[in-house]
Amino acid sequence: MQRIQESANLALVGKDSMVGKGTVVGSRLGKRADRARFWPAVLISMIVVPMIIVLGFYAIAPAQSVGPSPVDLGTAANYVILTKAGMTATGATHIWGDIGTSPAAASDITGFDLIYTPGATYSTSALVTGSVYASDYGTPTPSDLSTAVLDMEAAYDSAAGLPSPDFVDVGSAGDIAGMTLTPGLYKWTTGVQVSTGSVTISGAASDVWIFQITGDLTLASGTQVILSGAQPSNIFWQVSGQVTLETTSVMKGIILCKTAIVMNNGATLEGSALAQTAVTMDANYVYTPGTVIPEFSQVLIPLVGMVFVVAIVSKVRNQKK
Repeated sequence: MQRIQESANLALVGKDSMVGKGTVVGSRLGKRADRARFWPAVLISMIVVPMIIVLGFYAIAPAQSVGPSPVDLGTAANYVILTKAGMTATGATHIWGDIGTSPAAASDITGFDLIYTPGATYSTSALVTGSVYASDYGTPTPSDLSTAVLDMEAAYDSAAGLPSPDFVDVGSAGDIAGMTLTPGLYKWTTGVQVSTGSVTISGAASDVWIFQITGDLTLASGTQVILSGAQPSNIFWQVSGQVTLETTSVMKGIILCKTAIVMNNGATLEGSALAQTAVTMDANYVYTPGTVIPEFSQVLIPLVGMVFVVAIVSKVRNQKK
């Protein structure tokens, strides 16, 4: 009788193409359907997940830098402004970062209305978000400043002495306005200026630019140094003459100047001013390079990969139930 009943069930399946959950055939076909959905999902995850991991690795891994090695600033890197002969500020100047001078004394830092307690290692000023250091302050400031100045001079000499430049005397008589400068070592046997508009420094965040300038460096009024992927901390302006940032000009990078750095009304500097004489300012903003923010793709690709894997696993688990 049992065999007859099973035969009847099979006949019904063949006739009506319908399978009830309580039948033997329905159970078997259901399991086959689960397996048919399960293995393709596993296969897809085995192929796609490694691809996502590889893409995430390449997005997160730092790119190999292009250009020369960065100039070693030593302890001079601790200062946004460092001079040997003092500094002067007028107007609504503001500086973010520490500043210092040596062998000049605190009396050579004018226009800052310094607040100083005798014997202290530093002073403060409403114009400075940071500390102000001078050679006649308390120990160990004099020694620290002497070391920083020596490091500044060594950094200048190192940058000036680099051989085999990649580019020589680019621009029209040293005028680099309108140009796009890729990573590398540049050398000019004349002065350099941005006479109008802007100059663009283009490359990756880890790339390096070193500019060897025999004469003066001048940014005309309203001109700008524009960065396209480059970081101010990897741009070094080694200048034998004077650096002049005219009214409302915008400068980016580390200035290593043999003489004076003059910032006229409204000019801004993102980087640092390291002068072997003095720095003068008139209603300027000077600030250290900002923190590097990872590119969106460096976060997006691994995140998408994680979401995709979770979705596949969740789907497979639901199919097993």
